[in-house]
Amino acid sequence: MNLLGLFKNIRPFVKPYRLLVAITLILTLIGSLMQQVNAIVLDKTVDAINALIGTDFTWNSAARILTIISIVLLGKEVLSALITFAQNYFGERMRIFVSRDLSQSVIEKVLTFKMAYFSADENATGKVQARIDQGVSSISRTVQNFFIDLLPLFTSAALALILMFAANVYVGLVALGIVPVYFWITWRQARRLKGWRREMRSHLESKSQGIKNIIDSINVIKSFNREGIEAQKQLDLQNQVTANQMKTRQVGFYYAGVKSFVKQVGTVLVIILTAYLVLIEYPGMTIGKIMYHVMLFSNVIAPITQLQRIFDDVNDALIYAEGFFDILNSDDQVEESGSYKPEKIHGKFEVKDVDFSYPNGNQALYGVNITIEPGKITALVGLSGAGKSTVVNLLDKFYSPQKGCILLDGVDLKEYDTHYLRDHIGLVLQKNHIFDGTIEENIRYGKPDATHEEVVEAAKKSYIYDQIMALPKQFENKASDLSGGQQQRIAIARMFLKNPPIIFLDEPTASLDAIATEQIKNSIDAIKKDRTVIIISHNISQIIDSEMVYALQQGRVEQSGDPDEVYKKGGVYKDIIDASARSLNIEKIARTIESA
Repeated sequence: MNLLGLFKNIRPFVKPYRLLVAITLILTLIGSLMQQVNAIVLDKTVDAINALIGTDFTWNSAARILTIISIVLLGKEVLSALITFAQNYFGERMRIFVSRDLSQSVIEKVLTFKMAYFSADENATGKVQARIDQGVSSISRTVQNFFIDLLPLFTSAALALILMFAANVYVGLVALGIVPVYFWITWRQARRLKGWRREMRSHLESKSQGIKNIIDSINVIKSFNREGIEAQKQLDLQNQVTANQMKTRQVGFYYAGVKSFVKQVGTVLVIILTAYLVLIEYPGMTIGKIMYHVMLFSNVIAPITQLQRIFDDVNDALIYAEGFFDILNSDDQVEESGSYKPEKIHGKFEVKDVDFSYPNGNQALYGVNITIEPGKITALVGLSGAGKSTVVNLLDKFYSPQKGCILLDGVDLKEYDTHYLRDHIGLVLQKNHIFDGTIEENIRYGKPDATHEEVVEAAKKSYIYDQIMALPKQFENKASDLSGGQQQRIAIARMFLKNPPIIFLDEPTASLDAIATEQIKNSIDAIKKDRTVIIISHNISQIIDSEMVYALQQGRVEQSGDPDEVYKKGGVYKDIIDASARSLNIEKIARTIESA
């Protein structure tokens, strides 16, 4: 991304604050004019004092000159302070608002992305988070640099240069000649650092992802005593970041020294030229003009002395803005949605000859054909990695198949309005997410406009009500304080509250104890009536309750039909049921129950 592209992307976020921009520009112009007062006053003062020398002057005349100078300079300083305050306030106000809008826009955009985006390795959570944070920070700094730092400085420099040319063309040309040299050096510096800045962005994203992985995996790390290994991984990454930073700083210090020398050369040339013009009594050139031009040249050079800091920030913005606006402008990643909204969804799914591969290239399904009848319970069984959860992901329109099609009530799933479809589907996963907030807020997530009474009823149906009431703050307690099994019941309560005609259950009782599993099973059995239910489970009691079973193996449907009939045929379904029974030691459990 180049500078023009950066400003083009920022423009829509600055446009709503046109009034703030106008105010800032007016204040910038006034402030820049005020910056030239010192040079003008010094010019007139030196000439006025010089005129008194060698004459029969009175101290009253000298005092009057000094009084006027003091009043003008102090008055100018007070006015400049007020202008600077207003300029910084309105400029900072705009930066904060733009930063807010950038953050909100990218969040809203990410929420529209298809699941495939989040499955890609380059879009791991920590990397996307770093991309967004660094993008918002660097772009908002660019807005701040332009309206608070860069614009006032360059306006002041332009006015100072105009005044120098107005006083003497030759001195103005000297000052003007130094500026492009300084800019060329700065451009060379930025060009040399560009690759390292891009490399730094990649390192920072990896660092952010690494820290997230450590936090997410802390139990495993500690249980295997692998703290040293993880620390070494981070140290290696830190060393890469450090090496990159040192190379960047080394180049920066070198060019800073060169630019400081060029600036000083310019100052010396201005002094020599103005002194020469005074000595040869060039028209309009007085002793006061020496100080006048030196101070104006300082105003011309002032933005250049700060240019590198600003240029560094702008170059950071160019690098980080690439990743940020890649997210914001990724229209091809937006989740597809049709417009079909039937009056009623019956719940008949037809999966026809479907192939599906994840973004990482792993093919999960091969020519799958499944029919899920409305109002019935269909079980998907198979070993881990067989493709069961992938089928559910496709039915919930999280992904689209690369080959084949999926019909719901005879209409291609692609034609359905995605939000409408998901409003009619209840999804309970093996591990459900608990949001930051109270228990009631987490349950109400299933129906945002639900009353407290409806929330309570959902809690009762999921057998979590008594445990909630035993907590100090009851429904106002933090949901994150609950155990894993309790959190699973909160997720199931959401589903009860949503009350959809289609239910997907992906190992819904995997993290619950035996008693809780029985309670939840009873509740799920109650809600299953007259609904389309697709269940994935290794729990025998839930599988044998199904009216239709599909046994998957390595992404293919190996067996299908009535559970009892499929079992009698042998094969993968019978192997899973028998293995589950043996793992539960059912025969011994039965003898224990009989002897009681």
